[in-house]
Amino acid sequence: MTKATEVLWSRNAVYEVLRAGRREVRRVEIAEGRRDSARLQMIERLCAERGIAIERVGRGRFDKVSGDHEGVVAEVSTYPYADLPDLLQLAQERGEPPFVLLLDALQDPQNFGTLLRTAEAVGVHGAVIPLARTVEVTPAVVNASAGATEHLLITRSNLAQAIDALKAEDVWIVGLDPGGEVLDETADRHLRGALGLVVGSEGEGMRSLVRAKCDIRMRLPMRGQVESLNASVAGSIAIYMAYRARQRVSHGAKHA
Repeated sequence: MTKATEVLWSRNAVYEVLRAGRREVRRVEIAEGRRDSARLQMIERLCAERGIAIERVGRGRFDKVSGDHEGVVAEVSTYPYADLPDLLQLAQERGEPPFVLLLDALQDPQNFGTLLRTAEAVGVHGAVIPLARTVEVTPAVVNASAGATEHLLITRSNLAQAIDALKAEDVWIVGLDPGGEVLDETADRHLRGALGLVVGSEGEGMRSLVRAKCDIRMRLPMRGQVESLNASVAGSIAIYMAYRARQRVSHGAKHA
């Protein structure tokens, strides 16, 4: 049975899907007359190493795919979702307490991609998204994440059940919520161990059942006139705060 495929675009997305090696790459097309760049040269090298033919095509064909194609597209198999135990296994292999990002029904591909890019950058072991009423890992999300999706384990699950499964593994669930306690430098104790960080959807935030399952709800400190930050900004700041808290614990253990 032939695997379903989709088309990815932009240099970063195509490069990272080739580098990660988690998807089957059927073909790569590069626009005729495109001036070679370092990234295009790396794409060509990876294709050569994997025996993937590159076809030179007219730019007009690319414009039908996306205005942000950057002169390169690839036909690839659809995104390979992981299972929740895979995320915990990765944490174990790295010798680290689990760090999982749970995204409750995000709708905007740019927000989703930004959060996944931040999560991958700081070594989050994986992300969990709901089974329905949420944006999935589409080509637009891959592009928004600059290809970070290809190196990050992402699972689809009933979010409430995933939280219960994480709790059974002694993972502390922290939800970002405007009505929660202030998330500042004194909050390290909530962020430095096995952690599941929940970011709610744009506008509505966490759904009531997910909110009720959080061990604690926290909010970013705000000093300006605006009432809140958007989901990707708030979530990215919280991810980095958790990363720094975990780093302090790791460094302290090394010097103990």
